[in-house]
Amino acid sequence: MTNQQGEFVWYELMTRDADGAQAFYAALLGWTYGDSQQPDIDYRTIRAGNEDIGGILALSPDMLAGGAQPAWLGYVAVDDIDASLASLRSLGGTVHMGPRDLPATGRLAMVADPQGVPFYLMQDRSGQTSRAYVCNGGKPGHCAWNELTTTDQAGAMAFYSTLFGWVKDGEMDMGPMGAYEFLRHGELIGAMMTKPDDMPHPGWGYYFYVEDIDAAARTIPVRQGEILFGPSEIPGGDYIITGRDPQGAVFSLVGPRKAAQ
Repeated sequence: MTNQQGEFVWYELMTRDADGAQAFYAALLGWTYGDSQQPDIDYRTIRAGNEDIGGILALSPDMLAGGAQPAWLGYVAVDDIDASLASLRSLGGTVHMGPRDLPATGRLAMVADPQGVPFYLMQDRSGQTSRAYVCNGGKPGHCAWNELTTTDQAGAMAFYSTLFGWVKDGEMDMGPMGAYEFLRHGELIGAMMTKPDDMPHPGWGYYFYVEDIDAAARTIPVRQGEILFGPSEIPGGDYIITGRDPQGAVFSLVGPRKAAQ
C-alpha cells in the first residue's frame, strides 16, 4: 500500500558539498547513504536504520548560478500530480519545475505555496510505502515534526487544507507571536505559525529525531555546524535545536535530554 495524498514521504537536502554534508549528518544522526544510480545528477539516498527517508542533491554550478541555495525540502504525496498541480495553481501556488518522471519511482514537481514557500509534490509509482515521517516520539534519524512559518497563516491554512485535506487540530498560544496551530492528517503531522520578524524568509522546517539532544548539541560545533537556537524544552518534555550545517542549510532536531531521564 502506498502513501495517501497529503502525507510527507521524503526529505531532500540540497547542498554545495555532498561529501561534507554526508559526514556531518552521519555524525549527528547516524545516517548511512546509497547511490541513487541517476546518471545525470549527483544524488545520494539517506538511510535511517534500515529505511530510506530522503536524499542529498549536490547542487551543480548551473543550479547555483540559477539561484539555488543549500536547504531542506519536503515531499508530499499526491494521488494524481496533474490534478494536484491544477488545484495548486487555482489556489495561488506556483510550479517551479516539472512535472518530471523518475523511472520506477514516480512523478514529481517542485512547487511553492502562495506565500512562496517551496516543497515537492510526488506521485508514487514504486508501490512502496514511505516511513520517512514518524510521529509521537519518532525513530532515530527520521523526521518527527513538520513546521511551517508563514507570512499569512490564515491563507496558508486554507491553501494546504484544500490541496491536501489537512485539518487544524487545536492551537497553542505563543503570546505576541500568535497561535501555533497544529495540523492533522490522520495523525498529527506538524504545525504552522506566523514568521517571526527576525527570520529572513518563510519556510518549512523539518525536525529530525535524536535520542540525546545534548549529545547532538555537542556534535554540531565539533563538526563545524552552528546552533541557532536551543536546546529548548517544548511541551511534553522533549527539547529542540535549530542549527545550520557547514554548507549553510538550516535544520532542526527534536529529542530527549538523557541526563533528565
